[in-house]
Amino acid sequence: MRWILISTVAVSGLACSSDPAGPSAGSGGKAGASATSGGSTSIAGTSASMGGSANPASAGSAGLSSTGGSVETGGSNSAGGTSSGGTSSAGTSSGGTSTGGSSNGGSGPGAGGSGSAGGPSVTCPTTVLKSGNTDKTLSIGGSNRSYTLHVPSTYNGTKPVPLVLDFHGLGGNGKDESNSSPYPAQTDPDGVIMAFPTGLAGPGGNAWNVGPCCVKNTDDVAFAKALVTEIEKTACIDTKRVYAVGFSMGGGMSHYLACHAADVFAAVAPAAFDLLKENVDDCKPTRPISEITFRSTGDQVVNYDGGYSMAVQGMPINFLGAKGTFQKWAQINQCTGAASAADSNGCATYAGCPSDVEVTLCTKQGGSHEPGNAKVGWPALKKHTLP
Repeated sequence: MRWILISTVAVSGLACSSDPAGPSAGSGGKAGASATSGGSTSIAGTSASMGGSANPASAGSAGLSSTGGSVETGGSNSAGGTSSGGTSSAGTSSGGTSTGGSSNGGSGPGAGGSGSAGGPSVTCPTTVLKSGNTDKTLSIGGSNRSYTLHVPSTYNGTKPVPLVLDFHGLGGNGKDESNSSPYPAQTDPDGVIMAFPTGLAGPGGNAWNVGPCCVKNTDDVAFAKALVTEIEKTACIDTKRVYAVGFSMGGGMSHYLACHAADVFAAVAPAAFDLLKENVDDCKPTRPISEITFRSTGDQVVNYDGGYSMAVQGMPINFLGAKGTFQKWAQINQCTGAASAADSNGCATYAGCPSDVEVTLCTKQGGSHEPGNAKVGWPALKKHTLP
């Protein structure tokens, strides 16, 4: 899919892929030609595939992931405190999964109930998912939606683990995103389940409905929530540690979920996308939510300073810009004080937010249209849980 970014000065093609010279080499469409893979198509004869893979092996695509499912409580928890190696109480378990004890009617992990990082008692499914990637479908809203489920070899099904949904860019698909995403390498050691969903086809290829763009007549927030519930049926998921990440337009979907599904997602990490001027006033999460955004000053697809983009024919959008988005999230989350100075990773943070929420912008000087730094993103995400 090619993206055209229009300014009052010039019109330029927008490339979706990472700079081959950068840390996430890849290739996307070139101006005047169509992107080679990932389902990209051209607009007005100028190409720049938005959301193309940063993986040289899957140019022009960016896989999408989503995870989900539903968990069952394995017994009620009595009020009166938290548990650590004993009986869990008040619906929480201190310090993570409770072991060696019961949850007032449920036994330990894999049998009755196991407390999870401040979450409710969870009954792990008796059948343990096999490691590897599996292509699956979920029927919702009259459509059969596809996704790739990723189960790491470190997952043993005996205790609740986090779930990460990873959303692909415009014209991509979940399977390609599962191959190109930088997150599995970071989340696998923690036994994290990941899901990479595929968007429905729109004028620019597979996409996500984030309001003014980029596919009509579908509720992708409902799809994301349903996917979480579906995955929780077969995997032992900590329902308070469900996260969303995404590259390019998938980053836009991550922003959108933070705005409209803060009751399900604990934190989000968008990359190479901003909030949109058209619907930013509709971003009213039900609670303050942590988010960490990754942007490059050399991004030629989603300009760092924001501006008008005819990303999909007939669906023009206006990006708020990296700094504008950073400041807007701080405002939405009612953060006080100034942001910190950028650290060695280019990350500045508003920390004076309610409920220990953090709002972070990680800026890469130069660079291109590329995925975020998962080595920074995953540690930032996993320390946040739903209240």
